[in-house]
Order: sequence, then structure tokens, then C-alpha cells
Amino acid sequence: MNETKENNINDVKDPKRRREIIKTILIIFLAGMLILTFCSNTIMNRNLPEISTECATSGKLTEHLRGSGLVESNQSYEVTVDESKTINTINIKTGKEVKKGDVLFTLNAVDDDKITEAETSLEALELEYQTALLKEPLDYSEENQAISNAREDLNRAIAVQNAAASGSGASQEAINQYNTNKRSLSEKTDLQAKLKAAVSAIDSDFYEEVEPEYSGDLPMLYSTYSAANEEYMAAYALYSEAVKIGGDASSAKADADAKQAVRDAAQEEYNTAKSAVRGELSKKLSALNIEVRELSLKVEEYEALKGSESAMTYEDASEVVIQKQRALQELINSLNKTKSSNDLNAKKNSLELDAKQKAIEKQREKLEKMKKETGEIEVKSKYSGIVSSINVQPNDTTTPGTPLAVIDLDGEGYTVSISVAADKAAKIKKGTEADILNHWGGEVEAVVTDIKNDKEGGSKNRTVVFSLKGDVTSGSYIDLSIPCGSGTYDAIVPKSAVYKDSKSDFVLVVKSKSSPLGNRYYAERVNVEVQISDELSSAVEGNIFPGDYIITASSKPIKTGSQVRMKEN
Repeated sequence: MNETKENNINDVKDPKRRREIIKTILIIFLAGMLILTFCSNTIMNRNLPEISTECATSGKLTEHLRGSGLVESNQSYEVTVDESKTINTINIKTGKEVKKGDVLFTLNAVDDDKITEAETSLEALELEYQTALLKEPLDYSEENQAISNAREDLNRAIAVQNAAASGSGASQEAINQYNTNKRSLSEKTDLQAKLKAAVSAIDSDFYEEVEPEYSGDLPMLYSTYSAANEEYMAAYALYSEAVKIGGDASSAKADADAKQAVRDAAQEEYNTAKSAVRGELSKKLSALNIEVRELSLKVEEYEALKGSESAMTYEDASEVVIQKQRALQELINSLNKTKSSNDLNAKKNSLELDAKQKAIEKQREKLEKMKKETGEIEVKSKYSGIVSSINVQPNDTTTPGTPLAVIDLDGEGYTVSISVAADKAAKIKKGTEADILNHWGGEVEAVVTDIKNDKEGGSKNRTVVFSLKGDVTSGSYIDLSIPCGSGTYDAIVPKSAVYKDSKSDFVLVVKSKSSPLGNRYYAERVNVEVQISDELSSAVEGNIFPGDYIITASSKPIKTGSQVRMKEN
């Protein structure tokens, strides 16, 4: 064992052996460094953004302009009705064809409850009008009589004043006038009570206690009206029962209408006579009230002055004259003011009566029209075409003039318009056929028929109009691709690879650099000017050549100068 150890020591001391050991160690060290460098490079590559690329090419490219617009019919027909009805059934569907004369909708006619409601409204309007006619006519007899009496009082006061000046006292004529006034006051008071009772009885339609000289023919006319009203109510009850049980109500309805006409005529005759009689009684009562009041004042005034006239001084009598003069002037001023106010009110009342009369006529016409409408109403198409829209649902109520549906007429075609920048529109020619991008239901052709100024104020765009043929409906949106000319270009790149910032358009090109461990790849920005584009590609001008690798996608955000790794296929 000691001999073996000694031999190993001698081997180490041998220069040749020592050089071999050192060489082996260096080789091992360099191999380890190479392995570590390779692993480090591999880890670094895994952390780099992975990119997808496409090669720039040269060749022919056709520019396309995309746009979207609403399909409109060249001519359409709006289905409307003139009255408010209830939608019962809808016999059409959007997009389906209809022929001229086809039944589009059925509407429910007016029911009996609505007729009854309309009749009740008419009766209420007629009653309101008749009541307005019962207003007392303008009568100034009371005011005129008051002025006349005030003038007599003034004259009498002046006579007292003259008597006081001469010391003669009250005259026998004044005593006689007092006695006459007192008898007349008693008679007119009794008549006043009778007239008031008569007016009250007429207002309540109760004529049993009214003297015939005041009521005239009113009791008979009221009895006739009451009987006619009872007959109408009985006939209408029979008609309502017939409608309720679903029987033949036409004869019962005719009988009720006839009795209603008789009832209305009797009511109108009674109301007219009642208004005339009451107006006359009111006029007499108004005049009589003035007379009673004036007579009462004269009697009271004489009795108050009877014991003092002989002793009244001239000054006292003069003061009474002044008071009577003022009272007379106040009555005259009050009458003039009342006349002015009544003239204005009369004009207002006339306008109100005219409005009430027109409302009655309008309601009567409405009722007659409702009575003529029976059964279901059919709404038919006036033209053949395609249903583009339906604006109602079953049980909806129609509005006069509002479209229930819209029908595109056959053979008139469709159009679609899109707004295009002026410089782009200059590249489009009439007659150019566009591609349809979003229509898969059938064959559709779109041809440019017009290029005109945009209707929006201040817009610099142009409106491009297309004529459509094929399986389309109005109200839908359609996407178009319009060819704008083609040419041959030196550099064509994917459209998605062209970016834009505040400076210019640009693309990211892959550049490679050699290294001891292989090629390294970097993203380099190249500014370009886009010449034309189609759906997928853009022709650009710049430092781009066919065969250059253009970055189209990246697993991470990159910028110019960033190191990247190519996507492994």
C-alpha cells in the first residue's frame, strides 16, 4: 500500500502527467461555461416576445372602400285608418308578400255600451244647453223705476224746501198721495207673494199649487214629456235585454230610437215653453219688486216727515234736497255700469251658447255614425308588395293617420346610401358594382347609381347611392365593399400590420444580427405612406422591400429596437 501511494506522488511530479491534468481541467471548465451560456441564452429567448410575421410582396392590389347603410324602398305604402278602433287580428308578417285586396287587419266595431255612453253624453249636453237658455233676459225696468222714483223724491223734497221757505207746511196733495201709495203697496205685496210661489213651482216642475193663469200649458206639456220618457226607458230596457241575450235587437233598437225621438221632441217643447213662461213671470216679478220697494220707501218717508214738515227749517229741507240729488245720480251711474257689464256678459254667453250648440251637433253626428257601424271592419291592401314593418299588436287602439303597417311596392326596387369622404368618393364611378359583406340569405346586387353632396349642413363628405336588386327588405342594414381602382405596387404588406401614431403610419420590420450563438432578431420601425388598401392588404411606400419580414402579431407589447423571437412553426 505504501508503495502504491509513493507511485502516485511520483506521477504528479512528472511534468508530462501534470500538463495532461491541467488540460483536462480546462476542457471541463470550458464545456461547463458553454453549457451555462447555452442554457442562459435559451432562458432569455423564452422570455422574449414571440412574433408572427408575413413577407412583404409586390404585385397588383385593388383598393376597396367599406360602408354601411339602411335599405330603403323606392316607394312604399302606409296602411292607415281614419278612426280609433281596436285591433282584432293581424293577418300579415314582416317580410311576407301581400296582394292588392288582401285583408291585412280586422278591427272591432263599436259595441252597444259605447253607443249607450254616447247617448248619455248627448243628453247631458242638451240638458246643459237648455239650462243655459233659462237665464233671465236682461231687464233694466227695476233700475229705471228706481231712477224715476228717485227723481220724484227729489221733486218732493224740493217742494218741501219751497214750503219751508214760505212757511206753508205740508200740502193736502201730499196727504192724498200717501193714502194712495199705502193702498197700492198692500195690493202689490199680495201679488208679489203669488208670483214668487208660481216661479218656485215652475223651477221644481210641481204645478199642483200654481194658479192656471200663471202656469198656462206647462202642466200638460210636462205630463206629455214624462209619459214619453217612460215609454223610451221601457223600450230601451227591452233593446238592452235583447242585446244581452244575443237575440235579434234590430227591431227593438228601431223602436227605442223612435221613442227617443218622441221623448226629445216633447222635452224640447216643454223646455221652450217653460223658459218662456218663467221668463215672463220673472220679468213681472222683477218690475213688481221695484214697485213694492219704491212704494214702501215713499210710505216710510212720508210717515217720517209727516210730523216734522211743518216744523222743518229751510236749511233742513235744503239738506234733504242735496241728499236726494246725490241718490239720483248714484242710481244713474250704477245703471250705466250695469249696462256695460251686461253687454260684455251677453257677448260671452252668446259665444258659450254657440260652443254648446256645436258640441251637441258634433256629438249627435258621432252617435249616428256609431249606430251605422256594425260587425268587424276589414282593412285591405290597396297595392301589392312586401310588408316592411308592422306597428301595432292585437288589442291596440288605432290612431287616425298613424300607420298600422308599411308595405314596399312591387317592382319599385330598393336603395341604400352611405356617406364617404370627398377624396374617396372621387375614386368611385357610377355603374360600379359593390360586394355585399353581410348578406347570406340570397343573391343581392348593389350598383352605384348616384354620387351627390351630403345633405348635412357644412359636411364635406359625399353621399354614394346604390341601387339594390335581389332578396332584401327595407329597414335592414347592409355592409358594402366598393372597388375604387387597382394598380401594381412595389411593397404590399398586411393591412393589420400598419400602425399609426402622431408622426406617421409605420410598420415593424424584423432585422437580424449574427452572434457566436446564432442570429438574434430585433423589431425596427419603418415609416411608410399608405397608398391604397383592400380588405386584407395595404400598398405602402417607404424603406420596405419584397421579402422583408413584417411583424403582424406579438405575444407582448414591443417597440422599435426590442429583441424578439420568431414564432416556431
